[in-house]
Amino acid sequence: MSQEVLIVPKREKFGKAAIRDLKKQGMIPAVVYGLNEPPVAIAISPKAVARVIASESGMNSVMYLQREGTDIQRHVILKDIQRDPITSRLRHVDFMRVDMSLKVRVKVPVRLLGTAIGVKSEGGMLDFAHREIEVECLPSLIPAHIDVDVSNLQMNESIRFDQLSLIPNVTLVGDAHQVVCSVHGKAPEEEVAVEAAAAPAAAAAEPEVAKKGKKEEKK
Repeated sequence: MSQEVLIVPKREKFGKAAIRDLKKQGMIPAVVYGLNEPPVAIAISPKAVARVIASESGMNSVMYLQREGTDIQRHVILKDIQRDPITSRLRHVDFMRVDMSLKVRVKVPVRLLGTAIGVKSEGGMLDFAHREIEVECLPSLIPAHIDVDVSNLQMNESIRFDQLSLIPNVTLVGDAHQVVCSVHGKAPEEEVAVEAAAAPAAAAAEPEVAKKGKKEEKK
C-alpha cells in the first residue's frame, strides 16, 4: 500500500480562465468525493499523480490527501483520470475517499505469466478476454495485479475466474465462470477470409480457359 502524501490546495475559482491559471502554476483540477460527504474541488500536481500511477499499485494505490495549510489527512484512491486526447497529458483527476476499515470494489489488472503449450507447441492463439477483474476487499489488501500462469494451457482449454488464486480476504466480483483467457485454433471468420481472398484468383482463371476452348473449336 502506498504511503504517498499529496499536499493539495482547495479550488475556489472555476471555469476556463481558472484552469488556465492552474496550468501556469503546474497544476490541474481534481475532485474528492465519497463516504457520504460532499465533493471537494482541489488542485493537484500532475507530476505527483503520474508518479502514483507509475507505481506498482498504480490506480489502486492508497494514499493520503492533505489539505494545504492544515494537518488533516484523508485516505483516497484514484477513481478516474482524464487525459488530453492528443498529448495524453493529465487534465483532470477524481479521487475517492476510503475508510480503511470498510471494503471497496476496484478493478485489478491481470498479468499473464509464461507461454501456453497450446501456443508454443500446438499452433494455437491465446485469447486474453479479461485484462482487468473486479475484486472486493479492504483498501490495505488491494492487490497490485492478479497473476495467471498460462504455461500448462493447451489447445481449447481456458482459465476461469473461479480458478484464480487470490490472497485471503480478497474476493472476486461477478460470474465465477467467466473466462480470463483461453487457447484456440484459427477463428472461422479468418478461414472464410482466406477462402474469400483465394476465390477471385480462381474466378479470374476460368474465362481464360473458356477462351482457349473456343479457339480450338474454330480449328
